[in-house]
Amino acid sequence: MAEPFDVVIYHNPACGTSRNTLGLIRKAGVEPHVVEYLKTPPARALVRQLLTRAGLTVREALREKGTPFAELKLGDPALTDDQLLDAIEAHPILLNRPLVVTPKGVRLCRPSEAVLDLLPPQTGEFVKEDGQVVVLSGPRPETT
Repeated sequence: MAEPFDVVIYHNPACGTSRNTLGLIRKAGVEPHVVEYLKTPPARALVRQLLTRAGLTVREALREKGTPFAELKLGDPALTDDQLLDAIEAHPILLNRPLVVTPKGVRLCRPSEAVLDLLPPQTGEFVKEDGQVVVLSGPRPETT
């Protein structure tokens, strides 16, 4: 790769989607900065900034499965962003993953192939952990 291409992934190694996303980044020839966000949670202000840059609301970034979402009654539409951020701060597992930051933008990469729009063009194939083949066919359309 001719120019440096900085990538940060907010990663949970226990998550298959996160592991597949990390694999796709590495297949692009990029060694990302891996932040295991359960061990080193991002500061509240950074979470807010990342979500804004990704075009997500705090509610859209909440993870329900395998989290205290239901016990904390976070589905209540009356809860404010600040209240939801309080919950994420107290329980980082509530932040959906993986969030990826590159010079091309920020995205919640679910499914893992969503990361391809943020990476340099690549070709070939990538086989996800579940055996699904992702065909990498060179340049992808620019996203706004």
